[in-house]
Amino acid sequence: MKMTIYAFIDSQNLNLGVRALGWKLDFQKFRKYLADKYSVSKAFIFIGYVAGNELLYTHLQNAGYICIFRPTLVLPTGIVKGNVDAELILHSMIEYENFDKAVLVTSDGDFFCLAQYLRSKKKLSKIIIPNKYKYSALLKLISSSEINMLDFMNQLRDKLSYIK
Repeated sequence: MKMTIYAFIDSQNLNLGVRALGWKLDFQKFRKYLADKYSVSKAFIFIGYVAGNELLYTHLQNAGYICIFRPTLVLPTGIVKGNVDAELILHSMIEYENFDKAVLVTSDGDFFCLAQYLRSKKKLSKIIIPNKYKYSALLKLISSSEINMLDFMNQLRDKLSYIK
């Protein structure tokens, strides 16, 4: 029987993580990578909705992602805020019965509870961390000596970077 594997992606965390490494992610290549390496059949990407970015959202959908949007707020400083944590956790629970294993893409310790729960139910496949130099120590607690649950994207620049 083939396993059904879903990915739940914190888009801002992913984007900022690889940019801190000095490169820009090609989301189309990343979707193929998730399918090839982790057998991901559905990839949910959680992203703050900003009017004017419709071309980006269409591109993500055409690349095979299911976009889950979070309304954003513009702070008095001009910074756009769209925290997707609650949506990602809720949506993974809504989809819980539909997948055998989950891949989480984040470096945010706010997802520790979700990772811990999925692992306790034997439904966590991997946590993909964009930047091994910048991630929550809480996620280290998910890994154990017998099963390493963390993969890092630091060495994937040649394979996954966006080239104009």
